[in-house]
Amino acid sequence: MKLTAHHRPARDAAESWRQELLGLSHQLHADPELSFEEHRSAAALAGLAERAGFTVERGVAGLPTAFTAVRGSGELVVGLCAEYDALPGIGHACGHNVNGAAALGAALALGEVADDLGITVKLLGTPAEEDGGGKVYMIEDGLFDDVAVAMMVHANDADTVGNGSLAIGSWNITYTGRPAHAAAAPWEGRNALDALTVAQTGLGLLRQQLPPESVVHGIITDGGQAANVIPARTAARYEVRSPTMESLRVLQERVRACFEAGALATGTELRMEPHGHDFADLRQDTTVAELYAGAAEALGRTVGRAPERTGSTDMGNVSHLLPTIHPMIGYDTGGARQHTPEFAAAGTSEGADRAVLDGAVAMAWTGVSLAADPGHRARLLAEAGRRAAARERAPEGPASPRP
Repeated sequence: MKLTAHHRPARDAAESWRQELLGLSHQLHADPELSFEEHRSAAALAGLAERAGFTVERGVAGLPTAFTAVRGSGELVVGLCAEYDALPGIGHACGHNVNGAAALGAALALGEVADDLGITVKLLGTPAEEDGGGKVYMIEDGLFDDVAVAMMVHANDADTVGNGSLAIGSWNITYTGRPAHAAAAPWEGRNALDALTVAQTGLGLLRQQLPPESVVHGIITDGGQAANVIPARTAARYEVRSPTMESLRVLQERVRACFEAGALATGTELRMEPHGHDFADLRQDTTVAELYAGAAEALGRTVGRAPERTGSTDMGNVSHLLPTIHPMIGYDTGGARQHTPEFAAAGTSEGADRAVLDGAVAMAWTGVSLAADPGHRARLLAEAGRRAAARERAPEGPASPRP
């Protein structure tokens, strides 16, 4: 890529915050916090943004661990999404310490050239990507309404652009039956665990007919309290994934029928409650993705093109609203993939630290290229204008209950 007068100052700004950004990444990694409980993590990111001259608003969208940080006043608003929640038991096994620190670094870098470029830099602190979907709550609260383009990088074992993700929906499942002595009078009971067994059998048979890339998986969270008592209550958490939101809706109805069959067969009552938000499939903007790839390659990284879908993310919901990228930023993980202890162990390595800084600079350079090029800038502003007009015409929907 060709560096302009604004690319070098942006990189210099990121480099000037090197120690703070790497310290932040290591701090998050050493103190993992679960979804909607990321109080220290959110405070650390917001505090560093405030030190850099950003105007920070904490507790946005009714979420104590969500925030926004803004610098600049230009009409083109560049959004950077910072993630910082961890996984139960295995900490930052998805690398959100890298994700969050890189997003903050990109915001700090762009903030230094925001006035010269005529842009507004908006860092969005987005909690609960792993469980609940903080970005969706922030969408509902209008915090992405003014954003023209949204970016983040995600920790991985290799650099890629263009990857998609699966749409996902999650349920909390509860069967309620009637207890009885398991040996003296089992016929007096209504076995809630049997209900779940019937449902799981149905799901196992359904898997043969699942479309490609569709997945159903879950865990039992309550299977009874004593072996000699017919279980009166069983609970589970199940997730359904599919390539698009449309195919997800179809699959959810088929999966629902399996759980309903369990209740019908055992005479128990079924309650199915959504767990958090459904995540949409990720649709990355190809133009912005190629600009990012060029920036990352200019930093010496090898970037692959990955059209396949991997995992699920609430960044997908953002991508259905506005031009979005979610590239993978790679480092040596010893062959480990996300959501494993081995992946978490690599999160403060020398390679992970380089990923923080390179991800920050690559996103900042992408923002510079978008703002400085009249064609890119005009496209983003035109699309933002169309979305604003559509919002004015559309009735306001109800907001989801906050966790």
